[in-house]
Amino acid sequence: MIIYFLPLIAVALLCVPFILMAKKLKTGKGCKRAFLGNLCSFAGIMLIALILPIGDLIGYAAGEEGVTAALSTGAGLGYLAAALAVGLACIGSGIAVAAGAPAAIGAVSEDPKAFVKALIFVVLGEGIALYGLLISILIISNISK
Repeated sequence: MIIYFLPLIAVALLCVPFILMAKKLKTGKGCKRAFLGNLCSFAGIMLIALILPIGDLIGYAAGEEGVTAALSTGAGLGYLAAALAVGLACIGSGIAVAAGAPAAIGAVSEDPKAFVKALIFVVLGEGIALYGLLISILIISNISK
């Protein structure tokens, strides 16, 4: 019977940050609540994502043995690792480009000959995302083995 409530709980946890952000976030306290709500919903979704494959609840709900055989905890954690590799690398790349690109634009506006040097620093920041993508491709290619 609990199998029917787990997806509802997941949807409810996904809606929590949007409900908290729907209010006007003019104060720091509102931003802190929205961040904590988002963090709690993420932790709840990850907990549900770990419980479902471990308890073989998906195979029970589908009624097929093939689903249980195809979905294992190791494969699920591998896909989660690939997603985290890309996601965290893109966040780091965004932070690097956000810091480097305005400085590069300022340097080029003062001295147009510094364009190539400035471009190199911006591209180095974007390269971080490509490394994360490469790592996730390697992880996904090794999951099926």
